Amino acid sequence: MHVAVCVVGFRNGNDIESCLHALARSSYRDFEVIICENGGASAFTQLQGRLQRTLFNGQPVSLFLAPRNLGYAGGVNLCVQQSRGADAWWVLNPDTLPEPDALRELVLEMGQGRAQVIGGLVLSDPDVVGAYGGRWRAWLARAEAIGLGSRTSELIDRSAVECDLSYIPGCSMLISRDFIEKVGLMREDYFLYGEEVEWCLRGLAQGMKLGFTPSARVHHKLGTTTGAGGEIRNRRKLAIYLDERNKILITRDRYPARLPFAALSALALIFLRYSRHRAWRQLGYALQGWAMGPANQRGVPRSLRSELGLD
Repeated sequence: MHVAVCVVGFRNGNDIESCLHALARSSYRDFEVIICENGGASAFTQLQGRLQRTLFNGQPVSLFLAPRNLGYAGGVNLCVQQSRGADAWWVLNPDTLPEPDALRELVLEMGQGRAQVIGGLVLSDPDVVGAYGGRWRAWLARAEAIGLGSRTSELIDRSAVECDLSYIPGCSMLISRDFIEKVGLMREDYFLYGEEVEWCLRGLAQGMKLGFTPSARVHHKLGTTTGAGGEIRNRRKLAIYLDERNKILITRDRYPARLPFAALSALALIFLRYSRHRAWRQLGYALQGWAMGPANQRGVPRSLRSELGLD
């Protein structure tokens, strides 16, 4: 099975370089790497100058400059479209460090034919679980990470995890050709956040299956590009605004009958979350984003165009 590894960057060459160094240690060899640079010509030129054309074991590395900042979904779609002869695509965040056997284990699981999208064990620390996978709470317009905070030493009920899966985290997901051909690509009007949730929910509605293998371990630094990590009162508008808006858009697109209740539930949760931390500025960002969901506003908000390199 030939795999195209899809990496979307935005002026974060250090992350991409570290990710490639981890990929070079992969025990699975039949893959290529395709990188989309969303950060403009200068970032593209700098990245060109620091990356090798092949990895240690000869896997080719292709770098493409996006015509503009396409967002995460658009960048993934460009990588998929630029690949040739791939049997599957591994969507991998640039701020991840896959362990040597991660890709091999994902491919082995996909080869069983039970599922068309496969995820693995996402680690936020060496022995702390970031997620086994994701659960979508449609009535609350909220995503939940399954296994968040668990220790790697704990036993994992793989069947229970798979029964609970609504989506595979977008930082590491292996997508089959069958899925792409039947379901299509990511929705680019989300731009950033929630696109993998909608993608998987759309696939489930068309009979696709999601799978999980705990032996595919990927370390995720979380939010180094978007400012989504760290203390809640220091988080940037970009991450909060788009995250809250797109949760409502997911509900609108996948569960429209639940939108009125889910939107009100999401609003209550926003107040609860940010007021509890006295993060008043971030509360304002969240409310602005939330309001754009019921209004069906998509794409890049005008107030964020400069931050995203679009002005």
